[in-house]
Amino acid sequence: MFGRAIAPARSVAWLAAAVALAAACSKEAPPLQRPPPEVTIITVEPRDIPVTFSFVAQTESSRQVNIVARVSGYLDKIAFQEGEVAKEGQLLFQLDPKPFQAQLEAARGELQAQQARFTTAQANLGRVKPLAQQNALSQSDLDKAQGEFDAAKAAVFSANAKVTEAELNLGYTTIRSPVTGLASRSLQRQGAYINAQGDTANLTYVAAIDPIWVNFSVSQNQAAKLREEIAKKQVIEPKNRNYEVEIMLSDNTPYPYKGKINFADPSFSQDTGSFLVRAVLPNPKHDLRPGMFVTAYARGALRPGAIVVPQLAVQQGSNGHLVYAVKQDGTAEVRPVVVGDYVGEKDIVILAGLQEGDRVVVDGVLKVVPGQPVRIVEPDAGGAGKAAGKADAAKK
Repeated sequence: MFGRAIAPARSVAWLAAAVALAAACSKEAPPLQRPPPEVTIITVEPRDIPVTFSFVAQTESSRQVNIVARVSGYLDKIAFQEGEVAKEGQLLFQLDPKPFQAQLEAARGELQAQQARFTTAQANLGRVKPLAQQNALSQSDLDKAQGEFDAAKAAVFSANAKVTEAELNLGYTTIRSPVTGLASRSLQRQGAYINAQGDTANLTYVAAIDPIWVNFSVSQNQAAKLREEIAKKQVIEPKNRNYEVEIMLSDNTPYPYKGKINFADPSFSQDTGSFLVRAVLPNPKHDLRPGMFVTAYARGALRPGAIVVPQLAVQQGSNGHLVYAVKQDGTAEVRPVVVGDYVGEKDIVILAGLQEGDRVVVDGVLKVVPGQPVRIVEPDAGGAGKAAGKADAAKK
């Protein structure tokens, strides 16, 4: 009987324990505190950086000469290889010279005849003049002899000019290259009649390509922006505005030779709102041909005291660009910034929003929460990985 009395007491004890356990489990567990995100930063340090302006450009012959026939005649010979380099003075075309040779001989014969008449008139004047002075001949005889002498002298002068003209026309039948350059295709074929006053007078052209010109356009907005930055001393131009020009070919291959700007149009185009700038570059290997599209880089300007950050640090927000800066208390804050030109392939200029000494988040930007603390790790390669490895080892 005594054992039966103990059993109900044990049941009550177990029930009380169960109720207490249920009450303990019903209380909410405190939230786990997440560790601050690990980030790498850079400290802003102003520095002088070069400024490079890039433009879409097109090459042009530095001296393109149209080869035009100056006399009419039959085309006897095409003496150059079309599309190849023609040297200065090299024979390009030969017109039939025989008619012009005959004209030259006729002009020379006329000159000799006029010289003979001049000699006779000169001798006659020499005889008449002393007789007239002695009143042996009348004044009219002297005037006549003087007139014949003057006419013969003028005839010799005219005949001599015709000889010169005939010599020029004969020389024009031989057409040579005035420059060294690429010769285009011949517009006329051998045996064709060339009319110097008609369309057939155009024979070909020769384009000098060493040196070669590179043309690009600067818009009105670009020019105004540069003037403003120069006025604010944000950009310093090279001495005498002596910019150096480099070009990149269409396959992103850098051209090995550099050039200089040698011309800038003083007026803007009404059609494009831009003005033409021309650079001249050496082209000894003839790698550049007229009409090629290239990218031109004008170098030589300097941006003093520029603030430069990696492009990875700059984010695009709803109201513009921004970066995350770490304050002295270790918390992050949002900094709106105004971006400028790119520097190389990884950096970008910050025109406003940052100053010397600011600490800007570079890696771990996506994990940053404004107003919350961050953990700064070394920015060198593997720094963040080492910190994470230490944390994993502590857990184990």
